[in-house]
Amino acid sequence: MSIALLGDPIVQFCILVVIGTFISRIMLRHQRAGRLIGQVAFFVSLTVLLLYHGIVPYEPSPPQNSVALRTFTSVAKIVWWVNGAWVLIAFVRLFLIFERKPREGRLLQDLIVGIIYLGAILSIVADVFSVPIGTLIATSGVFAIILGLALQSTLSDVFSGIALNLGRPYSVGDWIVLENDIQGRVVETNWRATQLLSGTNDLIVIPNSILAKTRLTNLSSPDESHGATVTVRIQPTTLPRIVADLMQNVLISCNTIQKNPEPSVAINSVDGQAIELQLSFRVRDMSMTTAAKNELYDLLYRHTKAAGLKFAGPPGALVLPSEQKTETPAEQQHAPGTPWRLVSNIPIFSSLTEDEKEHLASRMQRRTYRKDAVIAEQDARMRALTIVRSGVVSVTRREGHRQIELTRLAPGDYFGENGLLMGSGEVGTVRALTFVVTYEIGEDCLAPLLHDRPALAEELAAIMEKRIEAERHLFANADLHVHGTAVSSLSSRIKHLFQLQQHD
Repeated sequence: MSIALLGDPIVQFCILVVIGTFISRIMLRHQRAGRLIGQVAFFVSLTVLLLYHGIVPYEPSPPQNSVALRTFTSVAKIVWWVNGAWVLIAFVRLFLIFERKPREGRLLQDLIVGIIYLGAILSIVADVFSVPIGTLIATSGVFAIILGLALQSTLSDVFSGIALNLGRPYSVGDWIVLENDIQGRVVETNWRATQLLSGTNDLIVIPNSILAKTRLTNLSSPDESHGATVTVRIQPTTLPRIVADLMQNVLISCNTIQKNPEPSVAINSVDGQAIELQLSFRVRDMSMTTAAKNELYDLLYRHTKAAGLKFAGPPGALVLPSEQKTETPAEQQHAPGTPWRLVSNIPIFSSLTEDEKEHLASRMQRRTYRKDAVIAEQDARMRALTIVRSGVVSVTRREGHRQIELTRLAPGDYFGENGLLMGSGEVGTVRALTFVVTYEIGEDCLAPLLHDRPALAEELAAIMEKRIEAERHLFANADLHVHGTAVSSLSSRIKHLFQLQQHD
């Protein structure tokens, strides 16, 4: 009796539905891949079961003698069509996950899912209830027209969204600018609108129909890099070619901008008031533009001061005599770019007295390096602190077969303090990228000051520790310990190197 009962198609169908629901909805509910495999296995098993009992789910049912059999056939076909739709939808979602752009494909995904459900419903109506689809569509035409007129604005947004997704003028994550100066990063696109996150962290919602008619600029395409320009005006006291070469050095010394493609300098105009130049460069992405311009303005000031040039006023401005600068008597006695000025602008010597600065400045040695000359090799100990007077210097570190550029130095920057004050080697090879002029402060120059004022070692150590911590991100792979000694004992190391008496 039980064997005959198990052979009944209705019983087999119920058992298969219970098992499939339990496995896919309960056991595998947290496993997407496993749930998809379970749905496919259930759909294939259901198809085999129905065909085995002579039920073709994709054809109209023949007249049945039994009400129970007709009901079972209808229910079985509905379950088959619904599960078929679920399997197709699962494959669509899985494809978008593999594409790793689920949010970007949300509109297309919803459209495909809607078509699948609509197809399943129409198939159930035709194959289960034997209703002619053509007649149903014809009779619903008037209702569709009325509904379309009522939803005209919404449908315009929907079809505009479809067109934008197919045309792909932008993607989620791109930064776009509209012709009315609205700009932001695309965070989501849906049926009705596209959402932008502005630079002030405000959410801007733009209907797709408006966006489809608006001229937009995609700042993230074809890649994330972004171009920018800076215009500078220099007083015409020297040849424009020399000024252009100086501006090229400004771009070369900038660490924030991209080195490839190479930044360029163009002379816009020359008149009696100014030489106007335009500096063009690219940054890794738009968010770096402000940082790059800030660094460029700082480098412009330093390079022009080192070269003895002055900035010009805006076009058409009335030229007035320069105002007297507020300077200390010591500053007024030393012109910009002199050794005393270089020493005064270095933080590690900020605690020195005027006489001590004069002592260092009078004993500094001037050196010049041609382009591509190696100033110091990696791991070599420098016995002098070197200040860049003019030009651009590159610091590169060799790690295995790779060469990593750590930073670039401009006028006013310095290196070699690790060797002079800590007895350690250089973290990288120091090379001149242009013609470079430097001033050196050697051990024999600094030693008398430390012997006369031993407390200066404590002050230098405190400033050195702050510098190392501030620039640790540049030298993440370098060894900041010397002979197993930690950074915290800098003062003891300085006293040991200069043979100073150490007090407990």
